[in-house]
Amino acid sequence: MLKGIDPLLTPELLKALAEMGHGDEIVIADANFTATTLGRGKVLIQAPGIGVLRMCEAVLSLLPLDAAVAQPVACMRVSDTPVGYRSALQRQVLQRLAEAGWAGPEQVEAVERFAFYDRVQRAHAIVLTGELQPYANFVFKKGVIGEPLVH
Repeated sequence: MLKGIDPLLTPELLKALAEMGHGDEIVIADANFTATTLGRGKVLIQAPGIGVLRMCEAVLSLLPLDAAVAQPVACMRVSDTPVGYRSALQRQVLQRLAEAGWAGPEQVEAVERFAFYDRVQRAHAIVLTGELQPYANFVFKKGVIGEPLVH
């Protein structure tokens, strides 16, 4: 344990976050997600018993989102629903993102399921939670931490 570090951030997850560079992405996925197949060759972190909302909070407590892109957050679009539909859990995560000042609703892109899978294949790491709510899958693009540019 470390002071000030969320206890859900295991040594393996902390290492994955620290190794990520600007623009790299991490996936927080529900228990139904095809993480083993899509995650071949990637860091795959198991977090059974942990929900997606809680894991998003833990990861975003340390991970800066990319301010250089319009939508540094993506969620899996629920199939066969109208454009703009969000599940209850997706709405909870979006509300938490906004409350914490991490990202507003306009910074979250809903991505069709198979396009989401394609995006995951470019991700740095996948965190497979124990979340049982389907379509509770998010991608977060890492930003930078640093001093302002000197002109």
